[in-house]
Parts: sequence; structure tokens; C-alpha cells
Amino acid sequence: MPAQPRHPVPADAPGSPGSPGGPDGPGAPPAGAPPVDHAVGLAHFNNLPFAAAEAAFLECCGSLRWAHRMAAHRPYPDLGALLAASDEAGYDLAPRDIAEALASEPAPCLHHDAPRAAHLALRAAHAAYESRFGHAFVICLDAFHPSQHVDQVLAGIRVRLAHDTDEERAVTAEELRRLARSRIVELVTPDPVR
Repeated sequence: MPAQPRHPVPADAPGSPGSPGGPDGPGAPPAGAPPVDHAVGLAHFNNLPFAAAEAAFLECCGSLRWAHRMAAHRPYPDLGALLAASDEAGYDLAPRDIAEALASEPAPCLHHDAPRAAHLALRAAHAAYESRFGHAFVICLDAFHPSQHVDQVLAGIRVRLAHDTDEERAVTAEELRRLARSRIVELVTPDPVR
């Protein structure tokens, strides 16, 4: 499974795309793209041994409880049912499960060719966020071109640093759900034929 960048932008950040599951939310095909048939990938995934499915789900969300629940509820009849189950399991995560998932999220990183100033700005913003909230900053950037990721992360951190702890906890949980949805879609999307 190809690695998905694990760095999200808050839903309330300037320029943020629509809600998860909406026409421009995580997992939505790019405008004008032909529809993707997920049936083959989903069938393969449904037939994986439990431990392999659980490990694959852990790559989507780092909560063992979430991954175990998702693997245990297979088979999923279609992508919509799989994503709905992901959302439901995400809403049921306890604070310790969210903390476990956040601990597995790497900080967003830049390409080594990015300007030094961009690296410094991103590092400083992450340090400020982690100092304030005690965990990694997460944001789903699927709706943005890679060239916009740094700006979206910096804008997201700036907006979210103004949140109180409870407000940020809710935004963080939503971003984890969005990331999980996006990674699940990638998990069951067949590789393009070359």
C-alpha cells in the first residue's frame, strides 16, 4: 500500500474543503475523473486474514480499538458501508483511543528541496501547536494540491491555536476521521494499470 501523507488541515481553516463525505470531501474523486470501481479492492480486503486487515486499518487510523472493530465487522458490502463504519467507529473513540491514534501520526514534512524558511516556519508552528495541545497537529489535505499543503497546514495551525482545549479536541477527532476515510479509500482503490 503506498504511503499516504499523514498531515491534515482543520475543517474550519480558511479555504477548507467541504465536509467529509461531501462532494469535495476525503475520498471524493477529483472533478472530471472517471468513477473508480472499488469492488475488486474491497473484495480482496474483505478476504484478508483478520491480523492483516487489522494491520491495514492501523495504517488508516492508529487506534488499536478502531482497527480491531473495523476488521471484526467485515465483510463490507460496498465502499459506502465501509466508510460509514469508519465514521461510526471514529465517533465512538474514547479520549485514550484518540491519543493513541495521534501518537502514531507523523508531523507533516516538506520535500527536502523546499526553502529553508518553509522548513523553519513549519517546525515552529508544529512546536507551538504541540506545546499548547500536547499532541501532533493533524489535518486532511486531500482536497488541496501538494503545492498548497504548507500554506494550508500553517493556516490551519494558526486558526486552531486560538481554540480552547475542548474545541480543538473536537476538530482533531474530526480530522482523524477524515484522514481515516481518505486512507481507507486509498486502501481499496486498485492501482492504475500501467
